[in-house]
Amino acid sequence: MRAAIVDRPGEIRVGEVPDPKPGERQVVVKVGACGICGTDLHIADGHFPPTPYPIVPGHEFSGEIVELGADVPAEWKLGDRVAVDPSIYCGYCTPCRSGHGNLCANWNATGDTVNGAFAEYVAVPADTCYRMPDSMTWEQGALVEPVSCAVHGVRRIGVEAGERFLVVGAGTMGLIMQQLLLRAGAHVTMVDRNAARLPRATDLGATAVASDVSELDEERFDAAVDCTGAAPAIEAAFNALHRGGRLLVFGVAPAEARVALSPFRIYNDEITIVGSMAVLNSYGNALDLVANGYIDTEALITDTLPLEQYPEALAKMRSGSGLKIQVLPGGGGGA
Repeated sequence: MRAAIVDRPGEIRVGEVPDPKPGERQVVVKVGACGICGTDLHIADGHFPPTPYPIVPGHEFSGEIVELGADVPAEWKLGDRVAVDPSIYCGYCTPCRSGHGNLCANWNATGDTVNGAFAEYVAVPADTCYRMPDSMTWEQGALVEPVSCAVHGVRRIGVEAGERFLVVGAGTMGLIMQQLLLRAGAHVTMVDRNAARLPRATDLGATAVASDVSELDEERFDAAVDCTGAAPAIEAAFNALHRGGRLLVFGVAPAEARVALSPFRIYNDEITIVGSMAVLNSYGNALDLVANGYIDTEALITDTLPLEQYPEALAKMRSGSGLKIQVLPGGGGGA
């Protein structure tokens, strides 16, 4: 089959690899759509430590079950349309047993540590599949994974109706986060250095927008969410909080990044800082949100390209000229 392959950091190609075979309790999915995210850039550059090479990346995806392995639960049939949670937990380490599978000591993920969905076919554990309604397109199904990350993030930070939130970063994740916060009753101010992204945030209901936190006239917020992973943005979001405020570090920063935050203010103002790692019991809820139209998917997907153009799609993602870019190995579309 054809697949995008990262042979080693910096070496990316589209070529032939063996067709996947389903292991015990696995299914093979014919990929309909697969989205590119920041983690894929980290993998391409060698900055995502869990990744072995060579690897077929791709962890935001949907498709059709075309082969069943041994002992797959009877609920799954050939032809089932599924969105797939890429998370693969061991189930027996301390975090898994305490309900924190996303912090699994033996964490793996389709497309991050094992071959993923920038390919015609991918083998996945059956218990990571979620059935899609016929009304959903493959493209919408591939957006469920980033929405599920945002759902977990919102649970981590908490929202009360009427609260004033600052969201930094109007990329795909920031705009998903904005939509979830608005749905929970918050008021959202969106900041992004790329001013071209701000009109979309306004269209999706942002109360106010700005190109820099400094433009907000020292306005203070009940809570802030950083969706950039950039240290200066995290610091600015922290500094914009009211006393008693909350900060969610949601964007993925480089492992070596450091921020300068006032420990006195954390103490004296009782600032709460939390992180949010990937997906945790949030995938099914995210699928329901997408299926029922609570997430404006058309506003998020700006580019769809064929599998053969994966290197170009990755370069477009790196340039920041668009929002969600998806690869369609099977031609895309279809309900």
